[in-house]
Amino acid sequence: MAIDALVLPLLNVPLFQGLKPLQLTEIARRADRIVYKPGDVIVTAHGEPDAAVLVVSGEAVRTEGPGLERGANEAIPTGALISEMTMLIETECTSTVVARTPVRALRITRSEMIAHMTDDPSLADHFIEKISGRLSSFVEGLREIDKSLVTIGPPVNGAEAKTTASAAGGGGTATATVH
Repeated sequence: MAIDALVLPLLNVPLFQGLKPLQLTEIARRADRIVYKPGDVIVTAHGEPDAAVLVVSGEAVRTEGPGLERGANEAIPTGALISEMTMLIETECTSTVVARTPVRALRITRSEMIAHMTDDPSLADHFIEKISGRLSSFVEGLREIDKSLVTIGPPVNGAEAKTTASAAGGGGTATATVH
């Protein structure tokens, strides 16, 4: 696989957008080129991998993880970076991803990424900026949710619900759950 063919998928990964071509080429050069066979587990939920995996070609599915119904599969698109934070920090995977067909991938190890950031500190600055931006967006989203909940009114607790039910002539008990 030519290095240019490996750099191209990196261009579409939001975390890598804005990097210089030489930085992207170096990430691709340092990455392990791997082919997963059908049925191979790419990452495991609750595992502690030491690398992110960029799907270059082939079909993979998420078989376990948040928001996925038991027994369901979710297609992982070509160009997806699986378990991206593990190339930067020690963290636990939340999903299991399995190759459905042969999957050509780049495995970007934490040790190589840290070595690259040591050689090129601007790379670390880039990741800090990208991750900080994501966290800011996340916090802003939570603030919007909080504001919308305030307009709905305070949640009803068990005691207030009982009083309300009695006052309404229900005489029984009522409970409310806010999701």
